[in-house]
Amino acid sequence: MFYLTLKVIHIFSVISWMVVLLYLPRLFVYHQKHIDKEEVGTVFKVMETNLIRIGHVAFIATWLSGGLLISYSGMGEWLIIKIFLVLLMTFLYGFFILSAQNFKMNRNKRSELFFRIINEAPAVLLIGILILVIFKPF
Repeated sequence: MFYLTLKVIHIFSVISWMVVLLYLPRLFVYHQKHIDKEEVGTVFKVMETNLIRIGHVAFIATWLSGGLLISYSGMGEWLIIKIFLVLLMTFLYGFFILSAQNFKMNRNKRSELFFRIINEAPAVLLIGILILVIFKPF
């Protein structure tokens, strides 16, 4: 029963973290698009800050519940690759946090197009993770 509860917590945490990872760079696109409008920029800064707060909780819950699940089920080759992809997702999240701080301090140097492109990275990583989890190819 504990194992299944842990799985529910992990899945919910991953979904919550993915919402942040998919929405935050989209906010950056619109923030950069309206960078010259101070009142609009303030709204985006507040939204980005609040989203990152949610992201921190989801990130920690994802890693903790995932670690506990590994301690119950053990490691396989597919899981090592999955952990690598989750590490890439973690670095991407860190980059998004730094980007939000740059926007907050009016120091963003990246274009709207850059954020449109990087917005796809979490989805690509998620597809790889889901394939590994569902098919366990190794």
